[in-house]
Parts: sequence; structure tokens; C-alpha cells
Amino acid sequence: MADVFSREKRSSVMRQVKGKDTSPELKVRRALTRLGARFRLHRRDLPGAPDVVLPGRRLAILVHGCFWHGHDCPRGARQPKANAEYWRAKIDRNRARDVASREALCAKGWSVETVWECELKDQAALLLRLEALLHRNPSRRARR
Repeated sequence: MADVFSREKRSSVMRQVKGKDTSPELKVRRALTRLGARFRLHRRDLPGAPDVVLPGRRLAILVHGCFWHGHDCPRGARQPKANAEYWRAKIDRNRARDVASREALCAKGWSVETVWECELKDQAALLLRLEALLHRNPSRRARR
């Protein structure tokens, strides 16, 4: 199947896809702020530069887009028909990089949680999940 856009238009559309400060990330950050959590963003000194880091709790939150990271939901399972081999390889590389980042973070003593884009549709469930994470990983100050 041919692309519905010209090469120039498709290139323009793809250039607008962001890697940081995406709308799923912003939703997670707003929820964490609502819960009173203090966090840092994209810490380059940690493996994979996690999207959201709660240093006092040694918790890294990865916010993944379902398509880009090959989630098993309907949106993530969708396979492009144009340039299919390129996209399959790209998503496989993303998944491999995600596994390596998660393992490296765990090896350094960090808890790692992945929030998928499809999970953000239910805001109440997201708040409950994040609240449970915060209680499961209490801050070092609270442990004293």
C-alpha cells in the first residue's frame, strides 16, 4: 500500500515526533505532581536516561509509546505496511534497548516501572498505580 503522504510531507510529519516531553510523559508528570512526588527528568547519568526519576526512592519510571516500543495492545501490535522491514527492525531495536536499560538500572539498585501510553486513558487507575509505587518505594528520609 502506498503512503497517503508525499515523501516530503511524511518527512515533515516524522520530524515532529518528539522523544522528550511527549503528551504521555506530561500526563504521568502531572499525576506525580498531584500526588506530591518530587522528581527529575531524563537523568543522563543513568542507563537509558529514564523519563522520570525519583532519586530519593531510587525509582525510575519509563513512559513508553505503545507503537514505538512494541506493546502488545492493539495500537502497539499495529504493523505499518509501507517500509515494513525498516519499522519491524526499529521497534525490535527499541525493545532490545529497553531491556538493556531496565537490566542496567536494576543492577545499580533502582526499581524500574514502565507506564504504557494505553494505560493513560484511565486517569483514576493511573493515580492509584503511581500512588502504590510511591508507597512501595518510600523515600530514604522516611526510612530513618
